[in-house]
Amino acid sequence: MKIALDAMGGDFAPKEIVLGAIQASREFGAEVILVGIEAEIQAILDQQQAAGLKLEIYPATEVIAMDEHPANAVKRKKDSSLVVANRLVKEGKADAVISMGNTGAAMAASLFTLGRLSTIKRPAIASLMPTKKGISIILDAGANADCEPENLLEFAYMGSAYAEHILGKSNPQIGLLSIGEEETKGNKLTVEAHQLLKNSRLNFVGNIEGRDVHRGACDVIVCDGFVGNVVLKLSEGLASSLMSWVKEAINDNAFSMLGGLLIKKPLKKILTPMDPAEYGGMPLLGLNGISMIGHGSSKAKAVKNAIKAATKAVEQDIIGAIRQAITNS
Repeated sequence: MKIALDAMGGDFAPKEIVLGAIQASREFGAEVILVGIEAEIQAILDQQQAAGLKLEIYPATEVIAMDEHPANAVKRKKDSSLVVANRLVKEGKADAVISMGNTGAAMAASLFTLGRLSTIKRPAIASLMPTKKGISIILDAGANADCEPENLLEFAYMGSAYAEHILGKSNPQIGLLSIGEEETKGNKLTVEAHQLLKNSRLNFVGNIEGRDVHRGACDVIVCDGFVGNVVLKLSEGLASSLMSWVKEAINDNAFSMLGGLLIKKPLKKILTPMDPAEYGGMPLLGLNGISMIGHGSSKAKAVKNAIKAATKAVEQDIIGAIRQAITNS
């Protein structure tokens, strides 16, 4: 199994991207194709004494910047590291693609190159959310700002397959994110989507509210991409602020620093699941190929974990699972 990694995508590329690949190869034997400017990638590999690891370089002469228009950049830069990495999956030379670069461009490159599954109208970004009961998944997390009720039903089936096969959830519970628990609450989209979900073969538990997301009210949280992205960014921002506030309070004086030492282990246990780097990347579900999208600010740890997540998606045949879930619907 080989993972095509866009080595030039991200705020800290190529160094942190290559370092993440090195860690993945050393820790769990990942085979990674580093796609990008060969001389820059090779220099990092040499510096890190990575000879003998299951890493190879596939040259690409162009780079899509973080601020470029996604669709235009993908169409114009055919030899960019992002487009070439997706092409390797399309041609069967790699089993999955990962990029920490321009999110819009990553979505466009995967959609244009890999295509949609024939049974899916709208691919969706799925993001893992830490909860009191473990890990839940929310989708769509930003691919589709405007949706139809049928799209949310598709998201639910894809999320259910991912939760079952990747997260190990048996008969995953599906919740529809709305402004009230009653099925008549919400806008036109959520009210109509509720009825579709209610009459589906899914384990639908009804509407959930924003306060229920991190309580673990369900395994799969379904919403449109606009709402999902707001929830995701709000959660990440709150987690980051919380960690900052805690550190400031602990470092306030000698007594608080002493107290900080006493709670160091339980505090780490609480804060670790809130770190996006623990999950690495977000899968773009509904494509005819496995594509993972990471944060532009990702460093080596996040890249390593994205490779781990992509590897598991390949091993568990998540594409086949989604195809089967939709077919059986």
